[in-house]
Amino acid sequence: MEKAPHILVVDDHREIRDLVAKFLTRNGLRVTVADGGTQMRDLLARAAVDLVVLDVMMPGEDGIALCRALRADGDLPVILLTAVSGDDDRVVGLEAGADDYVTKPFNPRELLARIRAVLRRTQAGPRPVVEGEPKALRFDRFVLDPQRLSLTDEAGRAVALGTAEFRLLHAFLTRPGLVLSRDQLLDLTAGRTPQLFDRSIDNLVSRLRRRIERDPQEPALIKTVWGNGYVFAGEVEAER
Repeated sequence: MEKAPHILVVDDHREIRDLVAKFLTRNGLRVTVADGGTQMRDLLARAAVDLVVLDVMMPGEDGIALCRALRADGDLPVILLTAVSGDDDRVVGLEAGADDYVTKPFNPRELLARIRAVLRRTQAGPRPVVEGEPKALRFDRFVLDPQRLSLTDEAGRAVALGTAEFRLLHAFLTRPGLVLSRDQLLDLTAGRTPQLFDRSIDNLVSRLRRRIERDPQEPALIKTVWGNGYVFAGEVEAER
């Protein structure tokens, strides 16, 4: 029997930790709780976790700093709990590498739905090979493998990409030289949902540039077409 996904809830408020843990456990998830960054790191070193729910407003290392640290170390999915609903705060969270966010006060059912949605995206595994689809896409000094959902550099080292970053790069590589609007990129990367907005694409592009551009401040691969969107300007070689 397949194990239930393991969720780590990090929040300095015991009441919220207990509420979330009890609700998620009743709905078939395994849950561990932590009161901050130190306990979170200790738990991650000792147990396999499928997704982290992070409170933004915590003393010491806040959720944004912890999210950046998690993203720098790998691709563990992160959902932020934020008490502020303004677009700027959402952008900061998405730019830090969060996969989604929930605004406090929140309905536990909404959090559960978002957890399941992120897990579906991140645990989908390799897609079946479609006839005519490239086995690999080579560009600059990287290779993108659509089946293994991986990006490697010229030395064969894995480059960590979030799910949305991978989809964005795949969208660019399969449409080189084509100017793509923000609306098109929203549809190609995550589907149109109420939580996505134009600025999230700008931040995804910024994050992706930091992964693949030699100089992210002077991008040579993903170029901005002012007033229209973005275009992948590099050469792409498809292996079949």
